[in-house]
Amino acid sequence: MQLRYAFRIEPGPGQRIALGRAFGCARVVWNDCLRARRDARTAGLPYPTSAELSKRLITEAKQTPERSWLGEVSAVVLQQALRDLDTAYSNFFASLKGTRKGPKIGEPRMKSKRDHRQAVRFTANARWSITADGKLNLPKIGSVKVRWSRALPSVPSTVTVIKDASGRYWASFIVETDPATEILPLAGGDQGIDLGLTHFAVMADGSRVRSPRFLRRAEKKLRREQRRLSRKAKGSNNRDKQRVTVAKVHAKVADARRDFHHKLSTRLIRENQAVSVETLSVKGLARTRLAKSVHDAGWSAFVSMLEYKASRYGRTLTKVDRAFPSSQVCSACGHRDGPKPLHIRTWTCPACGTRHDRDHNAAKNVKYEGRRIRAASSRQHNPPPDRGPHAGNGASKSLRSACKTRA
Repeated sequence: MQLRYAFRIEPGPGQRIALGRAFGCARVVWNDCLRARRDARTAGLPYPTSAELSKRLITEAKQTPERSWLGEVSAVVLQQALRDLDTAYSNFFASLKGTRKGPKIGEPRMKSKRDHRQAVRFTANARWSITADGKLNLPKIGSVKVRWSRALPSVPSTVTVIKDASGRYWASFIVETDPATEILPLAGGDQGIDLGLTHFAVMADGSRVRSPRFLRRAEKKLRREQRRLSRKAKGSNNRDKQRVTVAKVHAKVADARRDFHHKLSTRLIRENQAVSVETLSVKGLARTRLAKSVHDAGWSAFVSMLEYKASRYGRTLTKVDRAFPSSQVCSACGHRDGPKPLHIRTWTCPACGTRHDRDHNAAKNVKYEGRRIRAASSRQHNPPPDRGPHAGNGASKSLRSACKTRA
């Protein structure tokens, strides 16, 4: 299993200039190769291969006066820019054919030197290393100080150096881990989660986690800094400095939200053997008046964390379809009472008289539906043996077992 570990790095003034040079050279190679392929398509010529582009736009381009400065950076950085372009085209064509899951991917676009996020990748061929004193030694850049927060589980295969919009530098390592060593001991918990805005998560056992609303709490400061940014002259150094200040406020909000998601998802995965969560149409909700609160919650990122951590630690995550009427069904008797507006937070089942909290009832229904999905999947992969026409009361047994799922 491949994992990514990111650590802050602190390059010196000369190293920042060298990294900026590497960012610029990788961007130029990307743009040159992209332009060559677009020109070939416009002229009706055969699609140029990666080997042709590497020879013409990297190896031979270094010998020309216009591109001689490409030799000032590691050749691996330039080759990886071409590999990234190949990957972008592969994803684009797969998206056109419908073989790629997820949203549609657009055609690769030109990169600008004004992009606020820059990145270069070093593979093992670049001969980068971690020194004995814990520094990251990069070719033609030097030894960079790293803020190690934990040890790497194995020797990394690649490292990506990233500069984000707030001016911070990161080293992102790809490491290979053995899944057998990551499996946690069996836990008896079976949890259902209902995601919301007032409470970020309401559990089937009745516990609640309030929504921190990180962006809402930072709005006052963010509004003030954005007003200052709007008053700066375009293209001035003061405007660029203020842009970094605004980016730092956004980065602080994103970091706090990510930390909250990690801590909550890790706790849920460690305490429960099976977790069920309802899939939500975040894009649809983001087009309503609740758009800012929906984006501030970050449900998709949280569910993604639950998914990869469940796979890593030997847990089971079940996604319940968004069409499942979790808020309409009584978790006690199964009676469906119909849709209810959002302002109704409690309701009484007309069939059994049980009074329900809307979110808690939905979390219990998500738990039961996840349990049913796992049971159906288990029967599909392990069908019972055929006992012939005189098997007895098999239908009544399956009905009784289905009724027991709500116990």
